[in-house]
Amino acid sequence: MILEVRGLRAFYGENQALYGLDFELAERGIVTLLGANGAGKTTTLRALCGMVRFSGNITFDGKPLAGRATEEIVRYGIAHVPEGRGTFTRMTVEENLQLGAMTRRGRAGIARDVEQVYAHFPRLEERRAQPAGTLSGGEQQMLAVGRALMLQPKLMLLDEPSFGLAPLIVEELFEILRRLNRQLGVAMLIVEQNAALALDLAEYAYLLETGRIVMAGPAQEVGKDEAVRRSYLGY
Repeated sequence: MILEVRGLRAFYGENQALYGLDFELAERGIVTLLGANGAGKTTTLRALCGMVRFSGNITFDGKPLAGRATEEIVRYGIAHVPEGRGTFTRMTVEENLQLGAMTRRGRAGIARDVEQVYAHFPRLEERRAQPAGTLSGGEQQMLAVGRALMLQPKLMLLDEPSFGLAPLIVEELFEILRRLNRQLGVAMLIVEQNAALALDLAEYAYLLETGRIVMAGPAQEVGKDEAVRRSYLGY
């Protein structure tokens, strides 16, 4: 397992948001976290990045993450793609990608990886000199994923990658994520309101309610559960 989480509790000030989560993610695997707004999905991703106060044990690639700064966690190989994309709107597409490699050395390797991102996202190459703020929502999401890839991550944390995007763009983006997982071996932990898409992409799923895991299993099996179908799949 590349990621093992045991007894994860997370806090915003005095308010507790997560109550003892246990989950894991295999190397090169894809896992989705499902749940309603406020269930604790985004908080889980933030805890893995050291962005909120937490207790419990998080082990990534054999290394404990407790007490580590976010910058150190990034260097271990965890890339976070937050909800809302987080692109630097006044910088060009290429400058955004270069920024994603700020923890790396070696210009030749960085230049090679920029070209690899363009191979995965040809639309970004067409707009490499444009300010990121002039891109469509789908293009900005692609840029956010591309910038995360510049870290050469072992694990990508994706928070609502389909948010605000047209259905055709969402399908294209998820197909690219599937290809990145297969070709590059990047493990993925995905928080996604579009449960049908997330369950189709993932191998394993966890359902959160009010900061607790209430269901876990292979994604296809979770998708067959009547309560999940009624609440999250709409049939």
